[in-house]
Amino acid sequence: MLKPILISSAVALLLSFSANAENIHFPEEIVPLQVGDKMLESSLFSRIDDVELAPGTYQLRLKYTDLYEDDYDTHEVVESEPFWVSVTVEAGKDYTLVFNRAENAVSAKVFAEAPQVSLKAKSSAVAKPLSVISNTQLASNKPVMQNTMPAGRQPIKPIAPITDKGMPSAPQMLDFWWQQATTAERKAFLEKVTK
Repeated sequence: MLKPILISSAVALLLSFSANAENIHFPEEIVPLQVGDKMLESSLFSRIDDVELAPGTYQLRLKYTDLYEDDYDTHEVVESEPFWVSVTVEAGKDYTLVFNRAENAVSAKVFAEAPQVSLKAKSSAVAKPLSVISNTQLASNKPVMQNTMPAGRQPIKPIAPITDKGMPSAPQMLDFWWQQATTAERKAFLEKVTK
């Protein structure tokens, strides 16, 4: 009797977390890098396909990257510079970021120079084109990000790479995670390291 109650409680808990945020799914060729001031961490082995956001308006920093075969045994990677778009997330809707994939590397290079992406609600047949925000617009307006951090947490600060391979140092990583910790988590950590 206890086991079914525990399982149903765990399922209810998991569903309650996902009910508070809407989801944006990204295709393989569009890499989400940043939401407002929050850097998104991904790597070759842990790619971000989905981002959950509370309803509101956000500025997303994205990058286009795609692979095209040139000949039988060669290929070419086409990438854009990172670019910003503004999205509005509505309550109760999940989204997919969509774009028209180029048929060849030449067309992909044209797309990379001026990326055009759209946001499609999963319940809708029509995608809404997103405006790319220029760097001059960004300089005049700070990116908008609705505060979705739990109480006691600070906004995430980007980690500046300092090594020749672009990797952050251990002190930078410690500082980064310290800034993300709640007061209780900081206190527990200090107690642990001072034993």
